[in-house]
Amino acid sequence: MGMQSDAIQRYIRATGASHSEVQGEMVAYAHQHEFPIIGPDAGAVLRLLARMTDAGTVFEFGSGYGYSASWFLAGGADEIVLTEIDEAELDMARSFLARAGHGDRVQYELGDALDVVGEYDGPFDLVLIDHDKPRYTDGFEEVREKVPEGGVIVADNMIRGPIDVEALSAFFADEEPLPEDASEETAGIADYVDHVRADPAFESFILPVGSGICLSTRVAPRE
Repeated sequence: MGMQSDAIQRYIRATGASHSEVQGEMVAYAHQHEFPIIGPDAGAVLRLLARMTDAGTVFEFGSGYGYSASWFLAGGADEIVLTEIDEAELDMARSFLARAGHGDRVQYELGDALDVVGEYDGPFDLVLIDHDKPRYTDGFEEVREKVPEGGVIVADNMIRGPIDVEALSAFFADEEPLPEDASEETAGIADYVDHVRADPAFESFILPVGSGICLSTRVAPRE
């Protein structure tokens, strides 16, 4: 099974999205500094979503140095709001995205995304939640009424990252409680997935690309 899985991964990667020159530099930085990024397969989904929704404005909870934003922008998003608490990373994003020719379509916000989002009325056709796992649900609640019908909220790190996938599998598939020693990150992801699946205004599912992304599409008008 392992060899088959490796072959599938090589097949997918060989036929998947390619990086632009600037994105290649972003990836090189990630490898050198062990910085987590969504990668080209999940990135291609972000690019596709931007095209399919004809995205006007995108909002990101946690942008790092702009890698995920580069995919939304490559998909034609008109404007994207980047949020980052690390000023050096935000400056890197400003440099990378300007050199990629996207500088005039980006708003850079230094600070906590949960605070920043309150300064924007929306609507946001696309949202990426990729900040503190225990606060994913808070991010969803802050933004859910700013996403119009047909808009999509994407949350990263559903199957890989600082989480216990075995515990999440048992929680959802076998209805077992999370272990008492489950990390805050694991508990945060469990709460998020539980929360969005129970929201009648959204249809949600986990797509196993990259580190796993949960896609939640708004299917009801905003209140």
